[in-house]
Amino acid sequence: MACLTICAAVGAQAGFNFFTSQYSATREELQTQLVQHFPLERRYGNLFNVTLHDPQLGLDAANNRIGITTGVTIQSPLLQTAQGVLTVSSALRYDPASHSLLLEHPNADRIELQGLNQTDAQNLQNIGAAVAQALLEGQPLHTFRPEELRMGWKTYEIGEIKVNANGVTVQLK
Repeated sequence: MACLTICAAVGAQAGFNFFTSQYSATREELQTQLVQHFPLERRYGNLFNVTLHDPQLGLDAANNRIGITTGVTIQSPLLQTAQGVLTVSSALRYDPASHSLLLEHPNADRIELQGLNQTDAQNLQNIGAAVAQALLEGQPLHTFRPEELRMGWKTYEIGEIKVNANGVTVQLK
């Protein structure tokens, strides 16, 4: 079994290492791919519009999850516009059809909204968290080009995915 590593090593370039059977992508490269999918926007119950913007990638090796911190804006004709920060953690899964590592089971760990009274803030935090989780489920973190999973005549399949302090390690089989 070969090992494919997506590292967040500073100064490294993405690519397949023939000698170690590893693929590396820097934190900056992963961040760049993530940013391409934002802003994300969804209406909730025809009363609220939730927008996620400006994502920042984090890695949580202890829990084998990635973290994403985004700006969040919630608009409603019933309340003033709320802005704040959302932090989400998520597992990863591989989608063979798109050759992508996708977010799976994102969880809104923290949402802070400014400028609202306590009741409105709590209600909008619950709505924002639910919509954010729905928006982020299945979002790609990294998409492999087909040639990145091929060495000579061999095409690798993705196995176990592990988040570590420097990136994500994917087992190839």
